[in-house]
This record gives sequence, structure tokens and C-alpha cells, in this order.
Amino acid sequence: MKKLLLKLQNKVLSYPHYPYILAPILFISLLFIAQPVLAAKTVSFDTLTPPIQIAIALTLIPLIPFLLLTLTSFTRIIIVFSMLRNALTTRSVPPNQVLIALALFMTFYIMRPTFETMYNDAISPYINKDISSKEAIEKGIAPLRTFMLKQVREEDLALFVHFSEGKKPTTVAEIPFTTIMPAFITSELRISFEMGFLIYLPFLIIDLVLASILLSMGMFMVPPMMISAPLKLLLFILVNGWDLIVKSLITSFR
Repeated sequence: MKKLLLKLQNKVLSYPHYPYILAPILFISLLFIAQPVLAAKTVSFDTLTPPIQIAIALTLIPLIPFLLLTLTSFTRIIIVFSMLRNALTTRSVPPNQVLIALALFMTFYIMRPTFETMYNDAISPYINKDISSKEAIEKGIAPLRTFMLKQVREEDLALFVHFSEGKKPTTVAEIPFTTIMPAFITSELRISFEMGFLIYLPFLIIDLVLASILLSMGMFMVPPMMISAPLKLLLFILVNGWDLIVKSLITSFR
């Protein structure tokens, strides 16, 4: 059994994109168990037996999609894409699978510098047993905190700090990670809705103009959407819409 686990571990570690994609995400999952354990100072993750460590890691794997949705740039990207599809009134085109795949690849592209820093500063030294689990968590969470604090709005952060229990932090470094997370998600929702509103405006103007033209011509039985949908697609193609949307999303995280 031990040989089989070692063989499986070597295969996973040999995956070319493992260090920068899989490892940081799994490391973030471990934070939810490791942080309370280390705070209690009763049990160290390093002192647990390998079967228990593997069991904890396998248990936390279902958390990976949840963490990917909330702690990265994925939320903003997928909401903007969904609003774009609704503005174009193309219903299920592009399909959900295509939008999710594009949002996922863009998330890895945007988050790659953060994941690389987490791997080089925390995960790789911890795998080589150069640092303890507590040091790995402190160093690994720092790049993620920096990314989230750069995107979070001061009003949202102040809101959750105000309603948090215990001693109020006096500096940004003292703000708990559990307070930054909801503030970051709230900020992402606001920014994505603002971008979605700006995307809706030109297509809304097209709908209003066509509805007025059809009404003045007495064509009450013709749905305005039937005529506006091709014009929206034509406008979106002429202005190279996908490049503009992708460029706006990437630069919004800079």
C-alpha cells in the first residue's frame, strides 16, 4: 500500500502544470483545516501520520471548486461573460461549458503569478522539509492576501471589519483572512455588475431604436428581438467584442 501511494504521488508531482495550478489550490484547501489547528496549538499537521494527512487532503478535494470560485478572479470573469450572453440575447450560445472553460483558463492566466509565488515561497520548501507547516501557511497565504487586498474595495473591507467580533485591527496586516474573504467576494460582485451594466448599454440602445422603428411602422406582430439579435451580433463582431471584453477583464486585475 505504501509503495502504491508513493508511486501515485510521484506521478502527480511529475505532471507539468502541477506546481503552479494544482498545488496552490490544494494548499488553499488545507488552510481551512490547518489554520484552526495551528491556532489551537494542540496538534501540528507535521505530526500527523501519513494516512491521516492523505485522508485530510482527499477530504478537502471537493472544496477546490468552491475555493476556485470565491478566492480567485473566476467570479468576476464568469459573471461578465454571463451578462454579455444575456445582452446579446443569444440564449444558450455560447454554451455554459464554453464560458466556464474560458473563464477557468483566464483565471489560471491571471492567477499564475500568485500561484507561482505561493509554490516557490511556501509549498516547495514545505515539500522539501525546509520549513514547518505553520511557516508554510504564513508564507503561502501572503501572496493570496496581497492579490485579494489589491482588488477589494475599502468600503467593503471596512464593513466586515466593523461587524467582526473581537479586537479591531489597526493595520491592514492585522485583518484576519476570514474577514478579507467576504469583502473580496462582495467587491468582485460589485465590479462585475458595473462591467455588465456598461456592456448592456449599447445593446439596450439598439433594442430601443428598433422597437421605436417597428412601432412607427405599425409592425406590432414582429418581435423586436428577432431583428435586433443579428444586428447585435454584427456590431459585436465589427468592434472585435471578444478581444475588448477579455482585455478589459485582464486589465481590471492589474
